[in-house]
Amino acid sequence: MLFNSPVFLIFTALFFAGWPLAKRQEQFRYFYIVVFSFVFYGWWDWRFLFLIIGSGLIDYAAGLAMVRFDSRRKLLLALSLLGNIGSLMVFKYSGFFAENLTWLFAQAGVQIALRESIPEFVLILPVGISFYTFQSMSYSIDVYKRQLEPTANILQFFAFLAFFPQLVAGPIVRAADLLPQLKLVPRADEATRWEGTKLIVHGFAKKVFIADNLAFYVTGAFNDPVHSPSSWYWWVIMTAFAFQIYCDFSGYSDIARGLAKWAGYDFLVNFRHPYVATSLRDFWSRWHISLSTWFRDYVYIPLGGSRGSRLRSESNMWTTMLVSGFWHGAAWNFLIWGGLHALGMSIERFSRWPQRLMALPGGRHLASLVLLLEVWVTWVFFRATSLEQALRIVASMFSFHGGPQMAVDQLGGVKLLNIGIIIIIAALREYWFFLRLDERRFLPRPLDGPVQVAALAAIVVVCVFFRGPGSQFIYFQF
Repeated sequence: MLFNSPVFLIFTALFFAGWPLAKRQEQFRYFYIVVFSFVFYGWWDWRFLFLIIGSGLIDYAAGLAMVRFDSRRKLLLALSLLGNIGSLMVFKYSGFFAENLTWLFAQAGVQIALRESIPEFVLILPVGISFYTFQSMSYSIDVYKRQLEPTANILQFFAFLAFFPQLVAGPIVRAADLLPQLKLVPRADEATRWEGTKLIVHGFAKKVFIADNLAFYVTGAFNDPVHSPSSWYWWVIMTAFAFQIYCDFSGYSDIARGLAKWAGYDFLVNFRHPYVATSLRDFWSRWHISLSTWFRDYVYIPLGGSRGSRLRSESNMWTTMLVSGFWHGAAWNFLIWGGLHALGMSIERFSRWPQRLMALPGGRHLASLVLLLEVWVTWVFFRATSLEQALRIVASMFSFHGGPQMAVDQLGGVKLLNIGIIIIIAALREYWFFLRLDERRFLPRPLDGPVQVAALAAIVVVCVFFRGPGSQFIYFQF
């Protein structure tokens, strides 16, 4: 079920209509959340409900068993991880491995079609499988490390795992954060509901006005069989995609956080203005924070983190970034995307160029500009439909072939103007809110209540009358 669909509005209205009564009694509160969350997820394809239930049961049982059979904790954790990673491998990566093994056999002169032998059902990527699998795994890992007491209440566990606002595209919520909240009777006062409303409205604006309008031009460029050689054209398109994916994904997180606030729960912030970062390390402390901290806590630190030699530390970082890239998608493009980020961070560590640059007058802005150039290029590999296409586009971006007029000729003056206006709105919004966060005193004070209401009403009007072609959220595919 898509947030930006009429059926979701009906679904949400029904959930919150019964919520004041349902939330009063603990067991019924859990039951109510689980039923609505399963309807939300099963609306896409009810068959995959068995997958999330199966994944959850493995970790629920593993958590209880670790307490009862303390001497078998490692074995139980291994079984839990095997079950979760195994489901990811089957449903997300089986096609990738089959295609690459077929290619390897072909190089040896053996013709075999492995992908064709995989059941068609397995090749369907379940929506949000990477999100709820990681969320479920973190539960059993935290129980193993004795950082979390397992819950014996199976309804409470599935209310944590399947809570619909963040189920299919995050943020990834830790059990230690949500389980205690679920146990208490949630209370959402007027101020909390108002904050939730603002998050939801701004989230929808990011998605339907900025991301969906930009998606029209980005999709057209990447689906065009005639590759444009214009450097300017591809820099414009990649700028459009950079703001598309940011507004699409952070918009979903904002809506999820807003819905949670309406229900009386609190999710951690998932984005903190990543495009004002001054280094890749800074970028990853601001982009998809729930995922980057997940990889930090459950991959990077267990590998050894920054302890030991510099070579060991770099190796741990590279492993973490490559795994992160592969988490995003079963294709070489995503591995290269993760590898390029790792390479950039290694260069930052050895050269310390961000610190050196920021020591100069205006250096912070220069460092941000360099960071944006890095991120824009890596986004090519994230968005391209094939490795060959990504390499052609990057080559065009740095060929400096053709001037601005070629980009105007290829896109058309009206399209280029539309893209420019939307990008400027997105960029100004990002920079304005960053300054607010930074508490610069020269900015005007926050708007008062009536003006805020009018501003939100204006944003709603913009979303209704200037929305782009509807599309699912980008991160649904992960």
